Amino acid sequence: MAFHEIRFPLEIALGASGGPERRTEIVTLGSGREERNSPWALSRRRYNAGMGIRKLDDIHALIAFFEARHGRLHGFRWHDRADWKSAAPPAAVSALDQALGQGDGERTSFQLVKTYASGGASYTREIAKPVAGSIRIAVAGTPVAEGEDFTADHTTGLVTFFTAPAPEAAVTAGFEFDVPVRFDTDFLDINLAAFEAGSVPDIPVIEIRT
Repeated sequence: MAFHEIRFPLEIALGASGGPERRTEIVTLGSGREERNSPWALSRRRYNAGMGIRKLDDIHALIAFFEARHGRLHGFRWHDRADWKSAAPPAAVSALDQALGQGDGERTSFQLVKTYASGGASYTREIAKPVAGSIRIAVAGTPVAEGEDFTADHTTGLVTFFTAPAPEAAVTAGFEFDVPVRFDTDFLDINLAAFEAGSVPDIPVIEIRT
C-alpha cells in the first residue's frame, strides 16, 4: 500500500458528513456505577462523502479517483471543512497558534501538533499532512522564515531548524492541514437516476496513521 499526496476533490466532497470518533469501553457495576476505559489513546476521523444527484461528469471524476486509489488500498488527503487549520474558523492562521515545544539548544526537529482544550482538559493531535505554503513558525514569539531558518516536510508535518532554538525558547506554529484517509469500501454503488445525472449515496472514508 502507499499514500498518494492528492486531495479528494472538494466539489465532490461538498455536503460530506463526519468527524472525530472515540472508542470507550463501559462496564456497569452491580451498584449502578460505571467503569469507563478507552483502548484508544488517539481519536480517529470518519467521513461519508455520499453524493446526492450529480452530473455524470462528477460521477466520472469520482470513479477515476476511486480506481486510481485501488479502493481501500491507497491513502489520500481529505479536507475537513469543520477542522482544517491551527486557528479557530473565523481567525487567520498565525505563527503563535499552536505550541510545539521549547528549545534546548540542541533539538532541531519539532512535530506539528494541534491542541484541543476545554474545561481544563486537553488533547494534542499530531498533524501529519500540512498544506504546502501554509506553515508559519515563530521562536520566542519572533516569526522565522521557511527555507531560510527551517524546512517543513509537508508529507509528515516535521519541522526542522537549521539552527537549534535557544534553551527555553517557545516554538509555536500556525498552519492549514489535511487528514490522511482511505476509502472504507471497495465498492461504489452508483445509482443512475437520470440520463445525464446519478448519485452515490454511500462513500465512507476513514482516517489512517501514516
